[in-house]
Amino acid sequence: MNDKARNQTHFGFRQVAEDEKAGLVHGVFSRVASKYDVMNDLMSVGIHRIWKNAMMDWLAPQSGQHLLDVAGGTGDIAFRFLGRAPGARVTVCDMTESMLVEGRKRAEAGRLADRLAWVTGDAMALPFADATFDRYTISFGIRNVTRIPDALAEAHRVLKPGGRLMVLEFSQIPVPALQWAYDRYSFNVIPPLGQLVAQDRDSYQYLVESIRRFPDQQTFAAMIRDAGFERVQYRNLSMGIAALHSGWKL
Repeated sequence: MNDKARNQTHFGFRQVAEDEKAGLVHGVFSRVASKYDVMNDLMSVGIHRIWKNAMMDWLAPQSGQHLLDVAGGTGDIAFRFLGRAPGARVTVCDMTESMLVEGRKRAEAGRLADRLAWVTGDAMALPFADATFDRYTISFGIRNVTRIPDALAEAHRVLKPGGRLMVLEFSQIPVPALQWAYDRYSFNVIPPLGQLVAQDRDSYQYLVESIRRFPDQQTFAAMIRDAGFERVQYRNLSMGIAALHSGWKL
């Protein structure tokens, strides 16, 4: 394999140089930050809230734990975690400052300021020491990372022994006819909705394409194992439209 081939990755359905992807993704989320939560509600008919609550049910937050929530700029996961574990702490890390700004604006951010930290950082090179956190979460963010194995390796590095990784991400429906119907909805409804609500069709076209490029459940579970995690499991949500993946650093 030549150097050029090695350095290529995908941005939606486009092939781009690896060193270009982070900037392109940053541009997408900078543009959609102010409408991100509204669009999530519209695109999923509010179901993303049920998925995030299911994530908390399985994660079972405990007082005293320190969570690192990556790509969590708007605070959805952080606020849920702290709501269930009043004695816990959360560090939110996101590569896009404008997403962190939106999170800090939310009312919960003010009430929970003493237990929340907001950090700009890259999932593939986290600005934290080894064995710092008890839990690591990333919700609808890992498919946007240029090199997913690097992000999983970093998750393993910053977790303490006994720490747990949990990933919530769009996935693949195992019934072909249902996947076909969902694809028709995704490609024909979501980009026009992005244009109507956020005045940005292209960013939502990318987001739909990025979902289709993400590995299926078993392939992604194998990637988590390859990063050194054990007791790896996944649960399908809404027939596989999304999936929760769990792994432990033992």
